[in-house]
Amino acid sequence: MHIATQLLQHTKSKMNRPNFDDIKTFEEFSKYYWYRDELIKICKSHGLMASGGKIDLNKVIEKYFEGEIVLPVKRMSVAKKTVTELSLQTSLIECGFTFGSRFRIFFEETTGIRPFKFNVDMVATVKAVKESGDDNFTLGDLLEIYYGRKTYAKYDNSALQWNKFVKDFCADSATANCREKLKTASCLWKIVRESNMEKIYTHELLEKYKDTLRE
Repeated sequence: MHIATQLLQHTKSKMNRPNFDDIKTFEEFSKYYWYRDELIKICKSHGLMASGGKIDLNKVIEKYFEGEIVLPVKRMSVAKKTVTELSLQTSLIECGFTFGSRFRIFFEETTGIRPFKFNVDMVATVKAVKESGDDNFTLGDLLEIYYGRKTYAKYDNSALQWNKFVKDFCADSATANCREKLKTASCLWKIVRESNMEKIYTHELLEKYKDTLRE
């Protein structure tokens, strides 16, 4: 039997991540890997705020375990304004901010940095500002995020765990002759994801499950 098929069968029989409602503490919850879609589903099913990135959703769930309910934010409809001139005092929401050339040029002219490149924390912040409807957040505040002088929302690096897992799996010389690398890596990842193991690939991980399946 091919190793990927063996791993898939082993994964199905050995999954040990409990259902959310059976988990008693946030510490226990944090031992397992949860996709953003899963976190959203958990929050919605328990009447919690279900917007934002994984970091935001995890904070909502942490509060839930502490006995605090973070309710969904009710957004008020606001008449859109046409903003023709940009300044550091301009509201990010009112000017309809995007990561397009208009705003890139504005920041180039403001900072003298050419080309101006938006960083990942700026992307996370804009997303959070728009989701919360925070019309007090300005382009000047966003520039403070760029310089690292202010924090609003941080980029969720955990979203890259799967990519690094696959990269490290493929870099292992032991997988050089593996015919279905992505499938095998996916099976291994699922074992790791639904356990309390560290969410990284190691050669020992592959050896551990190869030996187990051959028994």
